[in-house]
Amino acid sequence: MPVLSLGDNMRRREFITLLSGVASWPLAARAQQPGRVRRIGIVMPYATGDAENELVVAFKQELAKLGWVDGRNVQFDERWTTDNMDVVRAEAASLMASKPDVVIATGGRVVPILTQLSSSIPIVLPGGSDPVRMGYAKTLARPGGNITGFALLELSMLGKSIEILKQIAPAMARVALIYNPDNPNSVIYRQIAEEASGRIGIEPIASPIHGFSDIDRAVASLAANPNSGIYFLPDVSTLALRKEVVDLTARHRLPAIYWDTSFVKLGGLAFYGADRIDPFRRSAVYVDRILRGEKAADLPFQQPTKYQLIINLKTAKALGLTIPEAFLQTADEVIE
Repeated sequence: MPVLSLGDNMRRREFITLLSGVASWPLAARAQQPGRVRRIGIVMPYATGDAENELVVAFKQELAKLGWVDGRNVQFDERWTTDNMDVVRAEAASLMASKPDVVIATGGRVVPILTQLSSSIPIVLPGGSDPVRMGYAKTLARPGGNITGFALLELSMLGKSIEILKQIAPAMARVALIYNPDNPNSVIYRQIAEEASGRIGIEPIASPIHGFSDIDRAVASLAANPNSGIYFLPDVSTLALRKEVVDLTARHRLPAIYWDTSFVKLGGLAFYGADRIDPFRRSAVYVDRILRGEKAADLPFQQPTKYQLIINLKTAKALGLTIPEAFLQTADEVIE
């Protein structure tokens, strides 16, 4: 299994550390203050009703298990902004001005805006990249500011994704890196992916996009050259267009690897990455600890412990790709 794991021992240590942290909380801090309703802000750069809602549902369910029930002792203020930056800025400003007790936020373009608006309101990230490199934390162990959370990827997995695509499509000589330059994370992802491509002899083609028309042009241009592939780097712009993106790559008969499982379930060729719902569940624990008196500055950023490989064998066959059985056995899931 192609896994970048901290190992069972590390997971046990993480769990023991979490339990010891709970045991050390003062009784007064652990007791909920009667009559006080806490406010949790949620910023999601997706459309209302998007499939991403299941992530928020999972977060709320875990929080309820910890004693925080919507309408009883906690109130949620959800802002679904799409990736329209004018809307993101307006909703972020409105939310932070209302002084929530803690904010859950995701999106490489969203977090910098929130940090500009407040350096004191605790922010928990249920997914992101290198928080130290992005300036969100002084160190992983002790972030030191008002932001903590759970990274969705280690930067090394970007290169691993390209290696996997090369194994699936051995003739691939060049790879288009589809990214949105408005997302500062995606710019860093592109740079790292370019370096990783060069190390294994694949020509990287930087393909900045802002919407579907840009993606359409980039894919059509790439399809004119034989032995080409695509890596859709993590960004909400492509996720919002996942059905259109999958249909487009299928129409041009190009092998592609994606950053979210939903692409593969819609017919995309391959996914390599971390489970995105797990950080939302785990974020509930951090929100609980913050609401009970702990500081975001003292809660360590946690890295993913496992990555998944999912291959859509039906799509591979449609592209004329023959994937060795030994390689298929390394996948966590094969869609037939």
